[in-house]
Amino acid sequence: MSEAAPFRVDVAAGIATITIDHPPINLMTVPMFLGLAETIGQLAVDDDVRVVVTRSANPEWFIAHFDVAAILGFPTEASAPASDLNAFHRMCEALRTMPKPTIAVIEGRVGGGGSELSLSCDMRFATPAAVFNQPEVALGIIPGGSGTVRLPRLIGRARALEVILGCDDVDAHTAERWGWVNRVLEPADLDPFVHRLCARLASFPAHAVAAAKASVLRADGDLTADLLAEGDAFAATLGVPSTRATMERFLDLGGQTPAGERRLGDLAAELADEPD
Repeated sequence: MSEAAPFRVDVAAGIATITIDHPPINLMTVPMFLGLAETIGQLAVDDDVRVVVTRSANPEWFIAHFDVAAILGFPTEASAPASDLNAFHRMCEALRTMPKPTIAVIEGRVGGGGSELSLSCDMRFATPAAVFNQPEVALGIIPGGSGTVRLPRLIGRARALEVILGCDDVDAHTAERWGWVNRVLEPADLDPFVHRLCARLASFPAHAVAAAKASVLRADGDLTADLLAEGDAFAATLGVPSTRATMERFLDLGGQTPAGERRLGDLAAELADEPD
């Protein structure tokens, strides 16, 4: 990939590492999303890849969230219910269902679509500095990239509603206690732990790993209907007259800037205040 690419991919000893590198906050723009979707699809069917790891070159952000300025350009007119998963859902489902383990390494903030990408991985490991947020409802939309489907299955209905409706920051240790992440590890311990785990997974018989993962995934049931319904609900929120103004206010208050994103939970609460 070119030097300007928002991520890079390295493969060694059967372990593919996707490193997000899109300063200043690893915002998931449309080009970044399209590139990730293509790459994840390729890794899913590459027999030389035994484990897929997604992480960030910037310890302050994993992926901030999907680009709100881009969402402002999405269609707002009503349409018939979808019959096929949208491209974002397909990318997330590829992470969840590919016949090899997928791992997210989270050292800093992750929100919105970035959170949904990490939720789609089989495992998540974080440092104490990690912060999680689903800010969408405060912006007049909903988590439309699988968050409303995955979070209840992962942390339970009540906690998922606290996260999704509250739009507040969740610290790493709370996320670990809730089961949102597998473990919280000190920065010096994170890489050695993940590397050792990945090396073990890559060394085991691939057919057995794939069969075991598929067997565990059967407990999820078929998510297609729920994902389609989520996508339709997300699309419907875009047509609400106040939604555009709320997303524009988010940007005006510092959303998608480092200063604003460092206080995303507080910023979300301020969106309800009347502008001067």
